[in-house]
Amino acid sequence: MRPESAVLATPRADVYTETVEDFGTVRFTPVDPAPDSAVLHAWVVEERAEFWGMNEASRELVQEIYEDVDRRDTHHAYMVRLDDEPVALFQTYRPEEDRVSECYEVREGDIGVHLMLAPIAGRPRPGFSRTLIGSLIRFAFRDPAVRRAVGEPDARNEKAIALLGRIGFVRQGEITLPEIDLPEIHLPEKRAVLAFLDRPEWLATAQDGPLPSSRPAGLLTYRH
Repeated sequence: MRPESAVLATPRADVYTETVEDFGTVRFTPVDPAPDSAVLHAWVVEERAEFWGMNEASRELVQEIYEDVDRRDTHHAYMVRLDDEPVALFQTYRPEEDRVSECYEVREGDIGVHLMLAPIAGRPRPGFSRTLIGSLIRFAFRDPAVRRAVGEPDARNEKAIALLGRIGFVRQGEITLPEIDLPEIHLPEKRAVLAFLDRPEWLATAQDGPLPSSRPAGLLTYRH
């Protein structure tokens, strides 16, 4: 299995659930900052997560950061679980309410995305990332009003940039995200690669089945 084996019980309800044949049940649950902070902290302080920008953060700071996210209605963080085991942190946001809006012309229907996969524990599972990311994209596009996903990984993060390319994101060029220095949050200036995934183009090439209509969590089944 890919992630660490710790499983956290959380009272928060899933907002999206799907079962992928020969893979498992993928669940998206809003991050609950206090109980989820231990797992998130263990992930973000690893060297592999350097581009997440929280390598030196304490567990208390991680909790505070996600409490801030939890208070917002423009930014959302989800713990992604496969068969009850945490496998990823997936964040979405409205680009018009984010610093990225200073770097490109936001369109109606844009959604920003950030992804952190859990650390690998044991033998890697062939096709794991590709199959999981299919679920992530279906989740991001579950609302028909969402027309384009926006990625802006650190320009030094070659693995993330390559991953975006493999799943269909089209690179637009490099941008510089401005520093944000507020009492409740500080984000340093960031050189990033801007990339888009258009809904129609993704639908034309998707191999994991059609997108569900927008609705609360329910059990959906896909073949892959």
